[in-house]
Amino acid sequence: MLGEGLPAPSIEQATAQAGYPTPVLALVDELTLTLPRKIRDESQKDVLKAGGTWEAHPAEAVLDRMVEEFHHTGRAGGAGFYDYDHGQRGNLWQGLEQHFGKHAGHSDIPFTDMKERLLFVEALETVRCVDEGVIRSVADANIGSIVGIGFPPWTGGVLQYINGYPGGLSGFVTRADELAERYGKRFAPPDSLRAMATAGQTFQ
Repeated sequence: MLGEGLPAPSIEQATAQAGYPTPVLALVDELTLTLPRKIRDESQKDVLKAGGTWEAHPAEAVLDRMVEEFHHTGRAGGAGFYDYDHGQRGNLWQGLEQHFGKHAGHSDIPFTDMKERLLFVEALETVRCVDEGVIRSVADANIGSIVGIGFPPWTGGVLQYINGYPGGLSGFVTRADELAERYGKRFAPPDSLRAMATAGQTFQ
């Protein structure tokens, strides 16, 4: 969203209003901006080695610029998406608006979309993890998402969020398709989820 020109304060506010315990840009600063780049580089090697094609996530370009062009690596490095004074987080870095905030059209993105993009992208990745056998039970997904990755507790967990979305799984799939059309295929629901929705099932 930052790469699309959306204001950083709005992104942080959307995260907070969605119920996440830590705003997303502040969280990345804590984790360091270099960690997701290392994960990306290793994942890319594995995909290419296996004969696959690497599809870059839009956030990669933002992280690359932050680290390579501006030398912002996160809280531990003294500068990230936020300014830091002796390790204490200050305000959002003013350079974000200068370097990422000049894209036209960001005001056309509804605030609800900003919140749901955060929730949906994690929910859809969780479904893919279930499909691949990485997650073995609904309870593991729900508890792990809240305790492990900070998914908003009000949802009851990531798969319960899908179950409880207005209209159930069918409503979730319809909304995911809307987000995919507007913001990219990473929001497209897996076929397994479509099948569950068609059958009137829920995650049990």
